[in-house]
Amino acid sequence: MRGPHNIWRLIRTGATLERTGAMGVVLDAFRAPPHLRLVARILGWPFAWLGYKGDVTQPPATRALTALGPAYIKFGQIMSTRPDVVGDELASQLRVLQDKLPPFPLAEAREMVEQELELPVDELFSEFSEPIAAASIAQVHQARLADTGELVAVKVLRPGIERAFRKDVDAFYLAARMVDLLAPSARRLRPMDVIAHFEGVVMGELDLRMETAAAAEFASNTAKDGGFRVPQVQWFLSARRVMTLGWANGIPANDLGAIDAAGHDRKALGERVLRLFLSHALRDGYFHADMHQGNLKVAPNGDIIALDFGIMGRLDEYTRRVYAEIIFGFIRKDYHRVAEVHFEAGYVPADRDVDEFARALRSVGEPIFGMDASRISMGRLLNYLFEVTERFGMETRTELILLQRTMVVVEGVARSLYPQINIWEVASPIVEEYIKDNIGPKALARDLKRTARVLARFGPRLPQMAEAALMRESLPQVHVKGPTKWMRLGYAGVGAVTMAALIWVLQAL
Repeated sequence: MRGPHNIWRLIRTGATLERTGAMGVVLDAFRAPPHLRLVARILGWPFAWLGYKGDVTQPPATRALTALGPAYIKFGQIMSTRPDVVGDELASQLRVLQDKLPPFPLAEAREMVEQELELPVDELFSEFSEPIAAASIAQVHQARLADTGELVAVKVLRPGIERAFRKDVDAFYLAARMVDLLAPSARRLRPMDVIAHFEGVVMGELDLRMETAAAAEFASNTAKDGGFRVPQVQWFLSARRVMTLGWANGIPANDLGAIDAAGHDRKALGERVLRLFLSHALRDGYFHADMHQGNLKVAPNGDIIALDFGIMGRLDEYTRRVYAEIIFGFIRKDYHRVAEVHFEAGYVPADRDVDEFARALRSVGEPIFGMDASRISMGRLLNYLFEVTERFGMETRTELILLQRTMVVVEGVARSLYPQINIWEVASPIVEEYIKDNIGPKALARDLKRTARVLARFGPRLPQMAEAALMRESLPQVHVKGPTKWMRLGYAGVGAVTMAALIWVLQAL
């Protein structure tokens, strides 16, 4: 429950941030104003002795979040996808946040599987191993199906994790409200929206049926992608707290020695990772948004296997077209067209100068295109692009930030496999093919056909809708008076009395 009782949690959080040295890092990342820094220090410094010590070998931010527990670890991971909020440096630290915690006992995992699937574990599986990986939300067991003998991975939520997360999320909301009240200049970061975004992501991950559905949709979209695989979903062995997928046998993408020893072509793998991501983002509008080396394996036959579908990105068709035109414009060095696309999409306010914006875009693109092929970075381009658009008044768009962050991660994976990769050379055919199929006469005909289909569906109701609209216009406008000065004073008095009563009750408790 949200309320003043969460202050203790904030004090413990502030104490841990102070003790681990993370308080200054976090305040600097958020560019906190002086009075907010003062409040944070008051909540943290006197109580530093109450804070958790954490692992002294880790950087301050990751050390503090790891010590504070699963909700804070997950918050750090999700904030690593929002460099627009926490800054590039802190986002980089949070991307390497260790998501490894002590596993919970096998007996508890078996009990949860039996509760969720409503059958004894020994009837479902002929083998059920000790946990082979434990993270902030769940842990994974290797098992063998009793009826077919197939190896599967069984993901089981930590007991009581939902309640623990809800408590911490309530404290996060209180902190966001305090930021709103004490630091008006920080409202541009929309702290309440950030916490709401975090809550939405986590609540989705805490229902493994949602991740199962994400894996199934991703598998369906990518079924014809050569050299790429998604483990098969076992729907009848998945539920709210348990998810079962086919076992992924392969070499982790970060084990370059083993990849070389197996005889795989690292250049081909690096190029394929990049092509696949762009295809998924542009063609399907649904992409794996956490595509780091730990979530990728290389199968014995050279296929790339994707794992962990808790964080997925989605782009609507219009945004995909805009994104493709922006990239294509940069590839062709047509900066004026890139500028026009931003204005057409409403990303930049209409009162800004198009030519000036185009010059700013040229200042972004030209230095990057002048680099050696091995140093050209689409992630860097998008990062600089967002800096420029911010200067021209572009509002934060979460879907584009997630896309940019994933592009940086995927590019890092591709370069780790083959450092000399030419990003533009690999990306250009994918983007050009999308442009050809989705922007032009064929796309226009397809859009008109869809529009006609929608109008046909609403056809019988169009006369009534038009009549209702005309009747609303013909009615006299009713102006509702706002509260008078005395009413506002009365509301304030009631609020003050209620607050005093609440404080008295809390003191009595």
